[in-house]
Amino acid sequence: MQFLVSVIDDESSSPTPAELAATGAFNDRLQAAGHWVFAGGLAAPGTATVIDNRGEQPVFSDGPFLESKEYLGGFWVIEAPDLDVALKLAAEGSKHCNRRVEVRPFQDV
Repeated sequence: MQFLVSVIDDESSSPTPAELAATGAFNDRLQAAGHWVFAGGLAAPGTATVIDNRGEQPVFSDGPFLESKEYLGGFWVIEAPDLDVALKLAAEGSKHCNRRVEVRPFQDV
């Protein structure tokens, strides 16, 4: 099963060098154990563009869809045999990146 582990950020500053190093080491362990699918950090919410193309013409808006103290700071897509393993891995990721995380399974298609 694949899971999305979203990093919930509410910090006004970028990750520290120690947080980046710890996250990199965690990423290396995910890869070595076969749990790694993909991961990435995201730029600040102010760099976002929201697109709504439900009408006749697309509408482009600068900035995040919602104004919030918290935002999606990054993510992992991991492979795990079940939710228990995914939660354990996500707890480790939270510790290493020093942020809260949310775990959600991908829908079965």
